[in-house]
Amino acid sequence: MLSLENKRGLIMGVANERSIAWGIAKEMAAAGAQLAFSYQGEAFGKRLQPLAESIGSDLMVDMDVTDDAAMDKGFADLAAKWPTIDFVVHAIAFSNKDELGGRFINTSRDNFKNSLDISCYSLIDVARRAAPLMTNGGTILTLTYQGSNRVTPYYNVMGVAKAALESAVRYLANDLGPDGIRVNAISPGPMKTLAGAAISGARKTFRQTEANAPMRANATLEAVGGTAVYLASDAGACTSGEIVRVDGGYHVLGMPQPENL
Repeated sequence: MLSLENKRGLIMGVANERSIAWGIAKEMAAAGAQLAFSYQGEAFGKRLQPLAESIGSDLMVDMDVTDDAAMDKGFADLAAKWPTIDFVVHAIAFSNKDELGGRFINTSRDNFKNSLDISCYSLIDVARRAAPLMTNGGTILTLTYQGSNRVTPYYNVMGVAKAALESAVRYLANDLGPDGIRVNAISPGPMKTLAGAAISGARKTFRQTEANAPMRANATLEAVGGTAVYLASDAGACTSGEIVRVDGGYHVLGMPQPENL
């Protein structure tokens, strides 16, 4: 079994027990990691606390990725408890759900900037703050989706944001490689999460990929979490700048399966 014994890290983006970030956290805790969690605001903190406690974590820090002062304080609070960390899981993205339907050409300027800020720039900002705590090297992980490189109904500006995020992964991997820090993204297929439910047509997308993926199945939280464990473990020591797909093979298709044509 891959081990994260004697490693500790920050999980960002747990909304509830169905979050991909929570699936990753559970698998990392099972592999022996010590975990801290970030949250935004008191309401999310109250929702997160029992989940964190269920896997033995009592370290939670309030961080708003759109607020520099809040990020400064959050990482200062983390460093006060843990002077060093080994990994960060960045599972943060946002766009106005009203603009994820209809035509991409109608994306508003404000929502474009907000989507790119929260969904892409936040990774760069987090990496800059986390890297000084990774004195023995480490791993930064984020989450993406196939809408980054293939037109996907109902995804619109988030596809552009994820494309930028994937490019940021490559540039950060190059910047931080000399410090022994690896940067990778995991790309699951559609999953039944709170964020996914906000996307118009989510149920149709879920059924479509399940019916056509080579594995005839969508990703599970356990599969995504296991991939994160591998990337954060010593077994992933030479993997950086990658977009690792955990989608039942759906990304290889050029057309639906014959029975679905």
